[in-house]
This record gives sequence, C-alpha cells and structure tokens, in this order.
Amino acid sequence: MLMTIFALIVLLFSIVLHEIAHGAMALRLGDSTAKYAGRLTLNPIKHIDLFGTIILPLLLIFFRSPFVIGWAKPVPINPYNFKDQKWGALKVSIAGPGTNFLVAIIFGLAIRFLSLPENLFIFFSIIVFYNLLLGLFNLIPIPPLDGSHVLFSFLPERFNQFKLFLHQYGLFILIFFWFIGGLNIIFGGVKLLTYILFSVKF
Repeated sequence: MLMTIFALIVLLFSIVLHEIAHGAMALRLGDSTAKYAGRLTLNPIKHIDLFGTIILPLLLIFFRSPFVIGWAKPVPINPYNFKDQKWGALKVSIAGPGTNFLVAIIFGLAIRFLSLPENLFIFFSIIVFYNLLLGLFNLIPIPPLDGSHVLFSFLPERFNQFKLFLHQYGLFILIFFWFIGGLNIIFGGVKLLTYILFSVKF
C-alpha cells in the first residue's frame, strides 16, 4: 500500500514537472502565456485535468493495471509569440518528455553507481520507472499527448484534415489504444529499458 501511495505521488509530481517544462520552454521562446496563467508552479492543483489526472489513474487502479499513468491539463501557449516560429512548437512539445527522461537518468545513475539502502533503492527505482513511462507515453502521436505535436511539426499542410481528425477524436483513439493493450506494450518496453540501462527489475 505504501508503494502504491508513493508511486501515485511520484506520478503526480512527475506530471507537474512535465507541464512546468512546457511552460518554461515557451517562456524561453518568448511566450509568457503559461506564466500569466499561473502554470509555472509546483502546486499540483493548478495542473489537474479531470480525465487525465483523476479518472484515468482511478480506472487503471480499479482494473488492477500493473501500472498507473496519466496527464495534466495542457499548458496554455501562444505559438505566435515564439521567437523560433519554425521549430518553437516542437521544442515546447519535447521539453516535457525530455524533463521526465532527465529525471529518470539522474535517479538511474544514482541507482547504478551509489550504494543505496534498500528502501531508498526502491523509491529511486519507482521514480526512474514512472518518469521513463511518462516520457514514452507522452510521445505517443495521439492528441492530447505531446507526440501528436511532434508529429504535426513535421506534417505538411496537405495533412491538415488528418490533424483535425486526430484533434477531434484523439481521446477516443487513446482509450481504444488502451483497451487493445497498447499501454501494456509501452509498460513492457519501459520495464526492459529500465533493466538494460540501470539494472532495475520490476
């Protein structure tokens, strides 16, 4: 039970860091929309999304999923304010997953090279696992996830109808992806990656 509570706390604050990274990158590129919306804060209440932060994790716990995942309310940005009009949206999109990967690497290196007490080893392992999971999950190219914005950055204008379709039905596609076992594939991949990189087994 303690591990489940800690995992939920890790997930929540990893999501918060993820969203702050989006807003901070946008601010660096010249857009202060997220700053003025109060989203550059560690206060999780400011980032809660009804489905992604509450309903989806509860559903995963209810169905006894081997892991819990979610997302926060998207950070508001105005891409027209970006100094880099060509790649600004892409930079903001990858800032979130990039931050999760950085957190995973820092704690993973601590696991790899430091002699940690057992409890601390377990806690660090959970931080590594959930940040890798969150980073990879968000790179799925389905709205509202960051991977869709990465994909859209490279699609030419003739795919605008396809973009519109994904924006309209992305959440339903994502739920379908979950029901056909897509998230389990990502979960398995993260377990393998965690073991290969940091010798941590789940």
